[in-house]
Amino acid sequence: MKALIQKVGEARVKIEGKVEGEIKEGLLVFLGITHKDEEKDIEYLRDKICNLRLFGEGEKCFEKSTLDGKKEILVISQFTLYASCNKGRRPDFTEAARPEIAEPLYIKFLEKLGETGLKVESGKFGAMMSVELINEGPVTILLDSENGKNRK
Repeated sequence: MKALIQKVGEARVKIEGKVEGEIKEGLLVFLGITHKDEEKDIEYLRDKICNLRLFGEGEKCFEKSTLDGKKEILVISQFTLYASCNKGRRPDFTEAARPEIAEPLYIKFLEKLGETGLKVESGKFGAMMSVELINEGPVTILLDSENGKNRK
């Protein structure tokens, strides 16, 4: 499972011109799911996303986490995080999970984030979406649950 996270001043997702999800200051999370992912991947990424110190306090940068600052999170399903562009000119999405595997994991990820007490908004799985954001910093970080599998 991969999460591309961006620190934002605000972000929103629209489907057919209508706002589906919207946040103020917080994190925009693009979530990619592969066929090997399971619940421990969700827990690893949830904990990383909520506890990474990405927000400033006074003159200091990277002092407070999303939880510390009671920030908001907008999650967008993003199978293209598993694109391979090694051959040819068309991306290959073989490593992305099929919808019947990915959608339940996406929903579970949203539920687990919601358990933190933070405001969590989302797009709609599988929909064609337009995402608007104001990236702060800019801060953009790629997390991969594969990195947490060898940790205890």
